[in-house]
Amino acid sequence: MRSWTAHLKPGREPVLVLEGFSWGALLFGPAWFVANRAWIPAVLEAAALVVLAMLLPGRVAGVVVMAVAVLAGLLGRDVVRWALERRGYTLSHVLAARDEDAALARLLTYRPEVASDLVARLA
Repeated sequence: MRSWTAHLKPGREPVLVLEGFSWGALLFGPAWFVANRAWIPAVLEAAALVVLAMLLPGRVAGVVVMAVAVLAGLLGRDVVRWALERRGYTLSHVLAARDEDAALARLLTYRPEVASDLVARLA
């Protein structure tokens, strides 16, 4: 089982964020944050990587850049939650499910009004 957090905003589809380490944030860094609409962290990480690479000598810069990448992987999903909160979403539930579809189904059993909002948006 995996854990998901459900974030709701009136008039919008629910957003589910997986708990845990983010390999995408580790490997793709700022591009992963942009893909997840976390603009501020994307700019901050990109700027930090450039500044660190310019200021530190060769091997030290490589080690520090790798440390920043690991930190992004560790904190990536929490940063996405922070970005959702800044956009007006509220944390609604923490769900345990095998995949995202099962987590959405579980959310809809707890919050049936979300299902009616989704149906209204699709119609």
